[in-house]
Amino acid sequence: MRVTEAIESFDCFGARVTVLVIGEGELGSPAAAARLAKRMLLDWHGQFSRFEPDSELARLNADPRTTVPVSRVMAELVRATILAAEQSGGLVDATLIREIEAAGYREDLTTPGLELGEALAIAPARAPAAPAPAPAWREVALDADAGTVTRPPGVCFDSGGLAKGLFGDVLGGLLAGHDSFAIDCAGDLRLDGRAELERPVLVESPFDGSTLHSFALSRGAVATSGIGRRSWLTSAGQPAHHLLDPATGRPAFTGIVQVTAIAPTGVEAEWRTKAALLSGPERAADWLPHGGVIVLDDGTVEIAQ
Repeated sequence: MRVTEAIESFDCFGARVTVLVIGEGELGSPAAAARLAKRMLLDWHGQFSRFEPDSELARLNADPRTTVPVSRVMAELVRATILAAEQSGGLVDATLIREIEAAGYREDLTTPGLELGEALAIAPARAPAAPAPAPAWREVALDADAGTVTRPPGVCFDSGGLAKGLFGDVLGGLLAGHDSFAIDCAGDLRLDGRAELERPVLVESPFDGSTLHSFALSRGAVATSGIGRRSWLTSAGQPAHHLLDPATGRPAFTGIVQVTAIAPTGVEAEWRTKAALLSGPERAADWLPHGGVIVLDDGTVEIAQ
């Protein structure tokens, strides 16, 4: 019998997003389910972009009150921010907005940035990242029942990859009753379904786009972080990217250029991939208990099983 897969592919989160659904489920036909997922992702893009002044995220970051009412999904994002920081020992810190803007990331980067090889040639000496000595995330409190976030005014949140992982998890819960689904949320993948259909997951080289490795997965999540796609030169002529060393507040050059992490959920895959890259070559594999791929500065590829 021929299997029909509904596909919605569209621009979102500064990249391409694809939703694939097979089989009837709680959300109706595959086509109806894929369309609903698309609408929700586009709505979340507007709600959680730090580049849109009217987004909920921008309004939360600018709010002068100590305690601020938030939506349910925003509360989940704050929860994910705290979890990622705690589980990574402070390496994954989504409160470094002032620092990332100071590095030059003040608007959505929609055009190709600094070429990776060129950035590595002029990058500073490699060193593992470390947690901030007095991190702002420790001052954040979430009251999920009241729907409020409490933090000192001026403490801001970045949505980034954690938000994409969270969105995949939320949609995964809605689509779980369908035979199979896959959500490629601008590089963050969430897949599952009652038929346990295996799908190939290809890991591309950050240097030339070639396939480095292929996984066959029927459920779970995959996230990839790297220093090549969102990179630029600072006004001082220094290479910069969006993954910061919390200890210094500056872009981290650890000797790793890309990490792909597999995990049960999108949020976990996100914080694991960033923790692995920021920790450097000596400790990266320790953060990948479910598997993954590590790419070093010199192009060496390490597979974590």
